[in-house]
Amino acid sequence: MQQPAIYVRNLRKCFRKRTGFRKHSELWALDDVSFSVAEGETYGLLGPNGSGKSSLIRVLSTLLIADSGEVRMRGLSLPDEQEQVRRIIGRVSVDAAFYKKLSARENLLYTALLYGQKASDAERRAMRILEQLGMENSKFSTPLEEMSRGMQQKISIARALVLNPPLLLLDEPTTGLHMQDVENLVGLLDRLVESGRSVIVIEHNLDVVARADWVIDLGPGGGHDGGRVIFEGPPSDLVKAKRTLTGEHLRRRVETTAAA
Repeated sequence: MQQPAIYVRNLRKCFRKRTGFRKHSELWALDDVSFSVAEGETYGLLGPNGSGKSSLIRVLSTLLIADSGEVRMRGLSLPDEQEQVRRIIGRVSVDAAFYKKLSARENLLYTALLYGQKASDAERRAMRILEQLGMENSKFSTPLEEMSRGMQQKISIARALVLNPPLLLLDEPTTGLHMQDVENLVGLLDRLVESGRSVIVIEHNLDVVARADWVIDLGPGGGHDGGRVIFEGPPSDLVKAKRTLTGEHLRRRVETTAAA
């Protein structure tokens, strides 16, 4: 039996804040979270602000260390094998950082060279990715500080993909993108999944979530279910489990996607 691409069991992460002398408060961002993602599968990660979505992505991408639980990325254990894990993941963050004085080309090639890629190969891949995202070649040499938020987001996506990683962790990848850009991104992700990539995506754009194979819904932070998985299943089943405006909108997107 093939091992899952991403395996998470009983994951817990607590943030502690000092409130006075020898006093502190605790907030459980993740509380006993378990799931697994197969090769070539897309998981949509839903939940209100403060439900632990970004904390989960940060644990999987080695930026946070969990308090307890087990995480394996293509068989590699976190945090023990985090250096190897960093070489097989591509991460898009809602607050991506760049060298703003450098051009898109220089930012992307820096990332590629940092991970031992050939500059010529990386440049061809980056150009191909940006073309699929609808970005003009002439913008490739433009400094990041002169680009719009949407254009910077395309560079962020290209940076995550230029290393050709088997695992993609996407935190709000459609931020700043216009409708046509979102369609281009969805098409690109579909092709990547068809080629065997595994994807976890946090996204408020329900057109993206509706195309996922599976959806995880995390409970609201600070509540009884804060940081817990309150639903796991196909997007269509979320409507039955969660009779909310989000569920109704998602139902429409699922039906539209299926009809297409």
